[in-house]
Amino acid sequence: MPTNDSELQIQARRILDEIAFIPFEQCQPLSRGFENIPPRPGIYAIRHRTDGLLYIGKTKSLRGCFSGGHKAFLWAWLDKYDDEDVRIAMQLISHWESPALLLELEAIILRATEPPYNVQIPTEM
Repeated sequence: MPTNDSELQIQARRILDEIAFIPFEQCQPLSRGFENIPPRPGIYAIRHRTDGLLYIGKTKSLRGCFSGGHKAFLWAWLDKYDDEDVRIAMQLISHWESPALLLELEAIILRATEPPYNVQIPTEM
């Protein structure tokens, strides 16, 4: 678990690299029950094949986050994206017991990427 701002920045960059640069074909395709997505804590990205990152978030249960529906999928549908061109990239997080840490990790990643479907990007403190 990161103990200072420098370590936090390094971990945020590592997570961002994982979710942004994993080949699109290795991301999880959309499905009805999202059975291939673990019910574990993580940071995730909704990605488009050519347009890149659409949304970034964190959750206590990756599968639960998607199986109940997700607003990014509605926005992608409204933008007329083909469902074959939208996938989920994720990074499991082991230290969910530190919500402040996860909020800061998510904020760093959001500020670095500014995905179009994230309506609120936290400002730097």
